[in-house]
Amino acid sequence: MQGVAKIGTSWLLLAASLAWGQDLIGPKGPSVTMLPAPIISIPGGKPGEVQLRFRVVRGYHVNSNRPKAEFLIPTALKLDAPTDIVVGKISYPPGQDMSFPFSPDEKLSVYSGDFLVAVVVRPLHTVIPGKYMLHGKLRYQACDKAACYPPKELPVEFEVKVAKAAAPHKGNPAQSPHVHRLR
Repeated sequence: MQGVAKIGTSWLLLAASLAWGQDLIGPKGPSVTMLPAPIISIPGGKPGEVQLRFRVVRGYHVNSNRPKAEFLIPTALKLDAPTDIVVGKISYPPGQDMSFPFSPDEKLSVYSGDFLVAVVVRPLHTVIPGKYMLHGKLRYQACDKAACYPPKELPVEFEVKVAKAAAPHKGNPAQSPHVHRLR
């Protein structure tokens, strides 16, 4: 019975030291944060663009949305929109080509500092005017000058205000292009 306890204790110590070691080799907190997004007003039935600003912590970079190597994980935004609000095109900035000590002969496409991701949002014309929260995740792979770390997901949320859709324009009925003369 004592041997079983020693083995169990050994496994526990090994697991604890591995977990502690993980903290030493990678970033402790998130390497990317999202700055508050302004609330934009979009009329129902019309598209609007939301600019989401992210900040990479000093000393780190993340792969761009189009990294140059197939094995690198791209930065990608996935959003869940409320019913009747459509998420359209998501536009990423071009990455900066940089080389690092861990691969000095290769230029990598990365983001560092602040970068913007633009999202087109279009509420359907049937959406009730009001404020709506959109949720999602930014998946990224952070690296420093020595190594890259396992990918992480940053929760993303922002609000859009759906304004009352403009009333449809009711112009004059079509006129006949023919001139009619009365006799």
